[in-house]
Amino acid sequence: MAGILEGIDQRTNLAGQNRLELLLFRLSTRQRFGINVFKVQEVIRCPKLSQLPGSHPVVCGITKLRGKTISIIDLSMAIGNASLGDTEEQYIILTEYNRRVQGFLVGSVDRIVNMTWGEVMSPPKGTGNGSYMTAVTRVDEELVEIIDVEKVLKEIVGGSETVSDAVIDDEIRKQRQQVLVVDDSAVARNQIKRVLDQLGVETTLCNDGGEALQQLHSWLDEGKDVDNYLSLVISDVEMPRMDGYTLTSEIRKNPRLANLHVVLHTSLSGVYNETMIKRVGANKFLAKYEPDELAVVVQQQIKAHKTEREALA
Repeated sequence: MAGILEGIDQRTNLAGQNRLELLLFRLSTRQRFGINVFKVQEVIRCPKLSQLPGSHPVVCGITKLRGKTISIIDLSMAIGNASLGDTEEQYIILTEYNRRVQGFLVGSVDRIVNMTWGEVMSPPKGTGNGSYMTAVTRVDEELVEIIDVEKVLKEIVGGSETVSDAVIDDEIRKQRQQVLVVDDSAVARNQIKRVLDQLGVETTLCNDGGEALQQLHSWLDEGKDVDNYLSLVISDVEMPRMDGYTLTSEIRKNPRLANLHVVLHTSLSGVYNETMIKRVGANKFLAKYEPDELAVVVQQQIKAHKTEREALA
């Protein structure tokens, strides 16, 4: 298992081509799940865990790895299933989400598969708000579920969604600017929307890059000057059908959209994304999720957009 992630640093060329690699794993049943390899730091046998009094019921303990104290979440319990039981028989997938190193206890780890985001679909209709699926795909004719980790962490870790009063610019509130928000996680979309609502900014929400591109083309077909209408686009990177890198590339290819300000707002690691935003032509990378930081970035761009529009008038 130690070698399953060897060569991950050489895989960055997949991004920007609407491709990804999934690490496949199981919990307590034969159902397979997947996680983007770029979120994974390490896969190890579960070490001995220390209990943390007063912790959330799905946190099965803490351990120290490379000088850091890491909490370990029983992923099976976190999505509403039975506990995985004896931790010594399980594995830990060590990940980085939203600037936080997090360990997930899983039953077994299978292998890495290479695919396109076009092969990853949104959950079936009727799945419901209680579902922890953010996407699904097929491998070896079997359904693979991709878990909405943003939802899992919000339920366990929580976090503020309130913008500090000192950050809010009342002049922005008066302008009623429009922002396009793109994210496959309903939790992440709503987090961003709540921040923008506090700023007085109007939002259009899309579930993935494909839907966002359709929306942009629809506005063009209606005769809208999209560059004037939209102050910016805030997009996740990992999304079914079309990822944020590819959406950005498609925006830059269209002369009537090419000047849009695109912020890639993602839980993927910052060092990697600073390189990728240059490759695909995004304007900024912003790591999830700090309400004040997001508010500052949005307000700065709204001011810059207004100044540009006035200069062209």
